[in-house]
Amino acid sequence: MGAGKSTIGRLLAADLRLEFKDTDKEIEDRLGVDIRWIFDMEGEAGFREREQLMLDELTQLDKVLLATGGGIVLKPENRKALASRGRVIYLKTSIDEQVRRTSRDKKRPLLNNGHPRKVLTELMELRHPLYEEIADYIIDTDGRSPKSVAQELVQMLSA
Repeated sequence: MGAGKSTIGRLLAADLRLEFKDTDKEIEDRLGVDIRWIFDMEGEAGFREREQLMLDELTQLDKVLLATGGGIVLKPENRKALASRGRVIYLKTSIDEQVRRTSRDKKRPLLNNGHPRKVLTELMELRHPLYEEIADYIIDTDGRSPKSVAQELVQMLSA
């Protein structure tokens, strides 16, 4: 959360002349409601089921750069789909940076409990090893502009 997946993804997709897709945005667009509403009505489990179906569909497309929600790696099926159907980039971000970047965003259901640093720390402990397991590339985004990260990724992907 707060790593810059959507912003960096859009820039990188433009540089690589790929179509950009975001699993969360695709879910919202198709349902006509935001992620927070889905969490409120169906809980996290309901959202994760929708997310898995969307990921399965989008990872079968050609010439697409896909940004995913941070929790997508929790399901083994999702990790398998990501690792086997494309190259995975893990945008690594410190807890301090995540707190700074998400502090004013009220659209993040998992952070709306009044203890964002605690939640982000717990999520990082759970998700970080899963991302490292499937990542083809790991890049630190702390203190960097999205454009500089995208430019570095273009170089990495072209090598």
